[in-house]
Amino acid sequence: MLKPLVKWAGGKRQLLPSILKMLPESFETYIEPFAGGCAVLVGIYNIGKLKHAIISDLNEELINLYAVVKNDPEALIAEIDGMSFTNDSKSYYLCRDRFNALLGQSSFSKERAALFLYLNRHGYNGLWRVNGSGKFNVPFGRYSHPLMPAPDHIREFSAMLSSVDIYSGDFAGTCRIASGGDLVYLDPPYFPVSITSNFTGYSRGGFSMEQQSRLRTECEDMDRRGVKFIFNNSYTPEISRLYDRFFTYRVPSTRMINRNSDGRMGHYDLLGSNFAVAGTDSMIVDDSPYPN
Repeated sequence: MLKPLVKWAGGKRQLLPSILKMLPESFETYIEPFAGGCAVLVGIYNIGKLKHAIISDLNEELINLYAVVKNDPEALIAEIDGMSFTNDSKSYYLCRDRFNALLGQSSFSKERAALFLYLNRHGYNGLWRVNGSGKFNVPFGRYSHPLMPAPDHIREFSAMLSSVDIYSGDFAGTCRIASGGDLVYLDPPYFPVSITSNFTGYSRGGFSMEQQSRLRTECEDMDRRGVKFIFNNSYTPEISRLYDRFFTYRVPSTRMINRNSDGRMGHYDLLGSNFAVAGTDSMIVDDSPYPN
């Protein structure tokens, strides 16, 4: 059973069973404009429903990793084998400095991919966060035994990506590729449920309410074109109002990037689609009070 290649804040492993239950019986191209950790793509692959897919993300370094894994997995494996970085803060910050010096440089794509994996596995909570200058600034994670992906894991992930087209860019352009018969899965940066949960460092400029509204507009356009889509976001009045014309459900979740373990529990996600889903009695219908 294939697993995602990267740790990812907001990864959908806990929501995955509910999302897979919502899949249409059949669909042509699977499209994911917010690729992130690709947990849903991997889940669809594992159940044998992946024919062809398109993934994209605004994070150019994440997309570079997936492109290198797809096109030259052996070179990435060799790059990882040749790395001298170890699990200590000095190595981590040297790696981070080297990574930031190479950002976006195509001639160093394989080294960037290997450094990305090291930082992802050794950084705090697997976060991706950048400062105002676009530099990666996640601190050292202090894990006892972080592991890099095994060579066979990289090879199998590469095999899955052989049927996947990979792009870097804004979600709107990817949504507009979809046509009738395709399935789009939308997992944007979540709208904050509180001031302290406002995690806007995913990309420079964050993901504002204006961006959330832009995404809803793309959903309405896809619905008019006959494209099926599934979406999730935080369970808040603001987000529920945006999607009130679609089918929505609330499901329990945890917030793994909360530094307080007690604060990770007692949350809900909003899960929805623009088509009726059989078996929704196994989900919690979106009719409860919102969190304070």
